[in-house]
Amino acid sequence: MKLTKKLFLGLSLGVSVAAYSQIQPVLTGAPFLRISPDARAGGMGDQGVATTTDGFSQFWNAAKYPFSKTTSAIGVNYTPYMNKLTNDTFLLYGAYHQFLGEEERATISASIYYFNMGEVDLRDILTPDISSGTVKPNEFSIDVAYGLKLSDYYSMAVTGRFIRSDLSGGFNSDNTLKPANSFAVDVSGYFQSERHTSINEFEGRARAGFAIQNLGPRLDYTGDEESRSYLPTTARLGAGYDLFIDDLNRVGVNFEASKLLVAGPDETGNVPNVGVIEGIGKSFSNPQSVMFSGAVEYEYDNAFALRGGYFHESEQQGARQYATVGVGLKYQSFGLDMSYLINTSKVNSALDNTLRFGLTWNIGEDSSNADY
Repeated sequence: MKLTKKLFLGLSLGVSVAAYSQIQPVLTGAPFLRISPDARAGGMGDQGVATTTDGFSQFWNAAKYPFSKTTSAIGVNYTPYMNKLTNDTFLLYGAYHQFLGEEERATISASIYYFNMGEVDLRDILTPDISSGTVKPNEFSIDVAYGLKLSDYYSMAVTGRFIRSDLSGGFNSDNTLKPANSFAVDVSGYFQSERHTSINEFEGRARAGFAIQNLGPRLDYTGDEESRSYLPTTARLGAGYDLFIDDLNRVGVNFEASKLLVAGPDETGNVPNVGVIEGIGKSFSNPQSVMFSGAVEYEYDNAFALRGGYFHESEQQGARQYATVGVGLKYQSFGLDMSYLINTSKVNSALDNTLRFGLTWNIGEDSSNADY
């Protein structure tokens, strides 16, 4: 049974990372943290570090919340994941933010992210016709963030996160596989200019953001120090520009680059057993681990939005290459977002036809940012 469970561990890690044809890929523990959880970002090439603030900013850049147009909001997102392979795997994400104080310069926010991998029927290699039991692997994270406007145009945030990754799903008769727990920290910043005269006398607004995410100790699934898994520590850098055609119509253009700050395998395929900080340093020897995305968003009267985007990852690191489309609807204090993913890679991907659904409820009032 040891071999079966070791194979199950490898399968879980490989399937959880959204990449299916890889040459010397960078693998991490808790790979669900690399999967975009919300429908708005899902329609914009899976990016969000420098896009305009929304209810799901917690995942991308909590420093966006001090620029929120509402004093408080709740967002819930559901993704039936890998529906080409299975029908019982899904992602569930919920986020909340609230302004602190009458000056509306500081925010507190929190989120929970849950990845259900469905049921897995275990089989012994020697007796594959006989079931050895059923397990329900899952992963989740809970985080809290504090954001603060340092000026009228720039804010920063710090996020603390607890992570639990249970790939055994409760099946662990010989203690070779166990749930792994860790904690992580994010540091992020966001810039949003005031409106200014732009192209053809239209008003414009510039945006930029960065985030260092999931910086923390490695995950221990087996009790073996030599086989601990790195967290998916990631650096994100993005920029965007909004063009206001008139008081009702806005067009936003967004770009983002991200990089895994994790040591990849060497020429022999072995991942170096080094500390987190040293692993970050070694990650820069792998330029193939940089990912890019671009997106366009059209919004009418803050009530209707159309989105399109593209995401590109090197074929050596996962070959995730896809186009996305999305739509957003708002009525009074409620918002609904939907997105759809179209695989453009030469490699068949279980990501193809992925749908995301998001619901936002603005439970507060308009903030001082509402007119900007």
